[in-house]
Amino acid sequence: MDEATNNLKSRSSVFNQHLHSTRNLWSGILFGLGLIAFVDEVVFHQLLQWHHFYDLSTTHIGLISDGLFHAFSWFATIAGLFIFADLRRRNALWLNRWWGGVFLGAGVFQLYDGIVQHKLLQIHQIRYVENVIVYDMIWNIIAVGMIIVGIVLINRTRREQQKEGAVSGAQS
Repeated sequence: MDEATNNLKSRSSVFNQHLHSTRNLWSGILFGLGLIAFVDEVVFHQLLQWHHFYDLSTTHIGLISDGLFHAFSWFATIAGLFIFADLRRRNALWLNRWWGGVFLGAGVFQLYDGIVQHKLLQIHQIRYVENVIVYDMIWNIIAVGMIIVGIVLINRTRREQQKEGAVSGAQS
């Protein structure tokens, strides 16, 4: 291939990425949300057995709630991957924006879990120990860290998009 063809393909890919920037973001958010929910379910619910999704009833109900939570996490993960595959097919996958969505989705879900489910609704605690605040702080700090990483990556792609738009406008 010659340089002109490569340049045209590159510009086409950038155009597709920008055209589908919202889909890149939502694909990442759904995947990140599903992935962190899956990790939470497997590690904290099944392997460590620290809690169930719903601990305000019997163990039987707790296990049913874990199964529903697990199904939800897989639906979100698979939905994110279907959108990801479609973006690849369209030559519109923007990995930096997608990863920003992954971190943002995972962080928002974890922060929601730590604040709303653990503290406000009290449907379960991260772990049933005397000094649970240590676990809560670590949980929420990690969540905020993921949100910050996601926002930084998303903002970088916004700046790229604005820069590309300014360059395209100047060349027209």
